Amino acid sequence: MTSAALSRLSCITIIFCILLPGFFLADGTVQGQSRQNLNKTKKQLETEIEYTNSLLDQTKKSKETSLNKLRLLNRQIDRREALIQTISAEIGSVDNEIATSNQTILSLKEELNTLKQEYARMILYAYRTMRTNNRLVFIFSSKDFNQAYHRLRYYRQYAEFRRKQADKIRQTQAELLLKQQDLHSIRDQKVELADAQEKSRQKLTREKQEKDNTVKELTKREKELLATLKTKQNALNKLQAEIEKLIANERAFARRAGSKTSTEMSSTLAEKKLSGTFAASRGSLPWPSEKGVVVSTFGEHPHPVLKYVKVKNNGIDISVTNGTTIRSVFQGKVSRILSVPNLNKVVIIRHGEYLTVYSNMQEVNVSEGQEVKTKQTIGKIHSDPEDGKSELHFEIWLGKTIQDPQEWLSR
Repeated sequence: MTSAALSRLSCITIIFCILLPGFFLADGTVQGQSRQNLNKTKKQLETEIEYTNSLLDQTKKSKETSLNKLRLLNRQIDRREALIQTISAEIGSVDNEIATSNQTILSLKEELNTLKQEYARMILYAYRTMRTNNRLVFIFSSKDFNQAYHRLRYYRQYAEFRRKQADKIRQTQAELLLKQQDLHSIRDQKVELADAQEKSRQKLTREKQEKDNTVKELTKREKELLATLKTKQNALNKLQAEIEKLIANERAFARRAGSKTSTEMSSTLAEKKLSGTFAASRGSLPWPSEKGVVVSTFGEHPHPVLKYVKVKNNGIDISVTNGTTIRSVFQGKVSRILSVPNLNKVVIIRHGEYLTVYSNMQEVNVSEGQEVKTKQTIGKIHSDPEDGKSELHFEIWLGKTIQDPQEWLSR
């Protein structure tokens, strides 16, 4: 073999070595994680919507359209719109995956074509210049044994390189086929998502229509709604007065104690520690019911039917199914159990400087002064026989300051 031929062979070898490094696909970790989160959110919304449907079914037992039904419909519409937005975001994520897959497939095809062309050139070159006779002549024409050994080794390395190149072609073909199958799967997923989105939009339209009808029915009963609102507000005012009275009495008792004994000091330190632990749990407290839907949030809000009327809420209202058990959101001591007209039985639990308040209970299975643990059952929700409503009113207090429970409860 001439030096020129060897030079050409070396060039081909270099070219192939440059082409050999593996083809790395675009990193889909972030995108995959994002889509995973979207899918998780979608399932959570679907679960809540299904649960709210069961609550709406309870309202159908009532002959009259209720305000409870309207609040549930408002929540259902809100969650349905969130679901549609989540599906839209997931479809966008799928579109990005499709675009990435198409680009990857195109790159793989180009790489495969290049590999095949270069491999064909190698085969042709080997046929022309590296036949058995030529190889033997080339080896035996060596000046000495050392040169013959290097020439033989060169042929073996070249043969191994050809084998690896053939393997690389097969590997790229398999990778291309897999990517094409993945693309078909992703496109099917997009079709399913688009179908789910369309069905959700149709359900949203029906729910909004049902809401409009409910508002029309309730508007005819403005006097009744005003009377109901006044009754509920009086009950909440009485509850607030009872809580403030409890706080004042406990502080007065602490002042009367005067000089602390070692036992009292120990108790105070334990309460401070409990307060700190409770405060550290902000945003991660368990919910007072295992399942439920928030139908009224903390603060002042416009009435859903009555114009120019605002409703103040010192806590949150959680709609639950009939017979739901209520549990303590944190360890503490039961400070007070009382009955308030229109709020039924109320349990107040102290957690150091904090109070949690659970209203509208049918049954209570704890007693005043009892120590309770986190998630311990404290009673059962009251269900209104007229409209099928089972609604827990839940509050959190820090001293005399009312807190927004949703900032404390786990998300």
